[in-house]
Amino acid sequence: MTILTETKDGPLVLTPDQVEELGRQLDELRAKVVADLGDRDREYIYSIIKAQRGFEVAGRGLMYLGFLPPFWLAAVAALSVSKILDNMEIGHNVMHGQYDWMREPDLNSREFEWDNVCPGDQWRHSHNYMHHTYTNIHNKDRDIGYGILRVDEGQQWNPLRLGNPLYAFGLMVLFEWGVMGHDLEIENIVRGKRKWADVKKLLSGQWRKASRQVLKDYVVFPALSGPLFLSTLAGNVTANLVRNVWSFSIIFCGHFPTGVQTFTEEETEFETRGEWYVRQMLGSANITGGRLFHIMSGNLSHQIEHHLFPDLPANRYPALAPEVRVLCEKYGLPYNTGSFSKQIGSVWGKLFKLALPPFLIRKESAPGVIVMRQRQPTEVGV
Repeated sequence: MTILTETKDGPLVLTPDQVEELGRQLDELRAKVVADLGDRDREYIYSIIKAQRGFEVAGRGLMYLGFLPPFWLAAVAALSVSKILDNMEIGHNVMHGQYDWMREPDLNSREFEWDNVCPGDQWRHSHNYMHHTYTNIHNKDRDIGYGILRVDEGQQWNPLRLGNPLYAFGLMVLFEWGVMGHDLEIENIVRGKRKWADVKKLLSGQWRKASRQVLKDYVVFPALSGPLFLSTLAGNVTANLVRNVWSFSIIFCGHFPTGVQTFTEEETEFETRGEWYVRQMLGSANITGGRLFHIMSGNLSHQIEHHLFPDLPANRYPALAPEVRVLCEKYGLPYNTGSFSKQIGSVWGKLFKLALPPFLIRKESAPGVIVMRQRQPTEVGV
């Protein structure tokens, strides 16, 4: 392997040999975990499912005492935890195929549906395929700004960008609805690049899924509480709001804080497996925290490890993280991590900063890593 080279005043340079060697080492890490999958992982996911159901039952039950403020707050808290676990540690990870090896019908990635208005099949396309294949590639990964936000200097500025923080706040409180509309590419419909007729099937699926969710949370369960209809309705709305704000915050901390890099289509053309790995490492960020914090984040607090190994059970990420960090240090790559307050502060700072015209803001320094590419056709198994 070629010795790592770094200029005195310039960015780190990785040679093709270094990149492919790094890729082989990450493949070995993945293979080691796959070979070790078994009862521990099965017990973990079922314990999370049991806890999620317990919190939901507790939350629904406590709503019947919602006329007493302490019980209403406890009901909202329990239901919020239930929805966060269902969204983050169960739904997101199961639909990534992390538990397909168990061959359990209830944990089949292609059949699983979560407590969310977005249909599972549409999320699997926009997230599993588009985002994880083309992570942080402009004009490919629509998660760069979700079609409405400016989160990178590579996105063109126009006067509408002045509302960037307001758009972000709206997306945060309505996050499940934003995720639902992601596959529609509404901004392209507005620009005339896509027709409503092209998304008729998507709209039909969204109507079926969203109507069931709205009926469940905002009609059936409030109605079952009789005279406490409004109290239960308010509790369900609040629990969904808490889940939306939490999901938005964790996801944005993993993708958009300072130091996360983006790429062009030309830079990533004919990408090798090793180059794909490097792109995932440079395009993601972690959040430090304790075990409970990691569970509540769906272990997306280990976003770097998740982007490297999206189909490995997320409960394995905490053990993988130190080994990935050692590899980053070995090759001189940044390992972007920090506290929740640091990362979320960085995200919102960027959202405000990039709302302004370019001439009013200081340009970020050049990328700290340059990959010397082989530039030859190859297939990448993601």
